[in-house]
Amino acid sequence: MLQSGDFVGYSFWLISMALAAATIFFLMESLRMGGKWATSLTVSALVTFIAAFHYFYMREVWVSTGSTPTDFRYIDWLLTVPLLMIEFYLILAAIAKVSGGIFWRLLIGTLVMLVPGYMGEAGYMNVTLGFSIGMVGWAFILYEIFFGEASKVAASEAPPAVQKSYSLMKWTVTIGWSIYPLGYFFGYMAGGTDAGTLNIVYNLADVLNKIAFGLFIWYAANEDTSQKA
Repeated sequence: MLQSGDFVGYSFWLISMALAAATIFFLMESLRMGGKWATSLTVSALVTFIAAFHYFYMREVWVSTGSTPTDFRYIDWLLTVPLLMIEFYLILAAIAKVSGGIFWRLLIGTLVMLVPGYMGEAGYMNVTLGFSIGMVGWAFILYEIFFGEASKVAASEAPPAVQKSYSLMKWTVTIGWSIYPLGYFFGYMAGGTDAGTLNIVYNLADVLNKIAFGLFIWYAANEDTSQKA
């Protein structure tokens, strides 16, 4: 049970409820809009559903032990982050013909970013090595969405609403995702940091990186379908 004054536990509970509500919203909007945007919105719902499910377990770990639920958080990321990256491919595929290379490059980039990071944080690999390889994966993703084929398709073929959503999504990956390597660095490489503060920051970051990310996609889908109604 949550204890009075356990603000970390409160944050786990609040974010889990927000993720559950977002799941229902994205599913309902997927059914309403249908067509070419149904897949993107369904994937957004999958992201928030998976995260909400994990948050219930992460909250239990925190309340029961007072320790950071590292394993559950990485299992969540290993499932949701590739889905988030696939969203770049899906929103472009909804408005233009795009190559499968975008899909595979972004997917591989996420695995290079996440797997070594987990291995370093869980003690299966040198912490600095895991961090360094993970940063290479993140840099690869940023290159693709800012300068690679995905960026070129968005700039040349996407309508204004999709371009705006694409821009918001890529800056979320840049700014919002920077919270995680910073937490990794200060938590494991710079002498450690307060676990409670770190978990609150991670939890709040997921509001931007999962819920808001999905809302950016919903905006593009809603604008596109409204114009054609």
